[in-house]
Amino acid sequence: MTQLIQLISGPRNISTAMMYSFGNRADTAIVDEPFYAYYLSNFDVDHPGANDILSTMSSFPDEVIQDVLLADRPDEYLFAKNMAHHMDGYDYSYSLNCRNVFLIRDPKRLITSFAKVIPNPVANDVGLRREAEIYNEIKAKGRFEPVVIDSGQLLLNPEKVLREVCNQLSIPFDKAMLNWKAGARKEDGTWAKYWYHSVHKTTGFIQTSKTEDVILEDRLIPVYEEILPYYNQLFEKAIKA
Repeated sequence: MTQLIQLISGPRNISTAMMYSFGNRADTAIVDEPFYAYYLSNFDVDHPGANDILSTMSSFPDEVIQDVLLADRPDEYLFAKNMAHHMDGYDYSYSLNCRNVFLIRDPKRLITSFAKVIPNPVANDVGLRREAEIYNEIKAKGRFEPVVIDSGQLLLNPEKVLREVCNQLSIPFDKAMLNWKAGARKEDGTWAKYWYHSVHKTTGFIQTSKTEDVILEDRLIPVYEEILPYYNQLFEKAIKA
């Protein structure tokens, strides 16, 4: 039976690169944000390409869970990239029985990047509070210990961090996870043309060193102050480079 590995992330992180990384494994299928249509149908948000998303995906969580996430496949693993803020208001108890990976990012960088597409974000838009809530629930009730990745740490040493991710997931590391072909993938959601420009230019995780602090615009500081405690909580659990 196919084992579900669920990535739970905020937006404007390296979640799509993580999906490509796992999708480059011969034993793993990938799915891109399967609850996006549900989120658009049930929350008062204005996202680019919403009509295309709503017309091409199911907006019913039970259908998504049974027909996409829990469907048996020829692959040993299914890697599902999910946004934390999409996972709200429905029964996601399947998550208690699968492997869960939480992906976080320095909130200053996250907010700055997100505001380039959605100009006036609020705390719920960037997912960190919801990630912390889901993490705490899975930590308390889940079958497996949740894994936490900080994107800044991953980019400092991709192979080391990914090896530890695989170790904590009890799956073999595959060097194919470090590189992929540039360009779009067939599994990309219809929203890729609005959000994936940068990742489509990549062929792997770009190793970085620590860079200088980001200066937030004044209007974004309240959002940052609201979500910082949730980031700090999860960062304590994150794999370090």
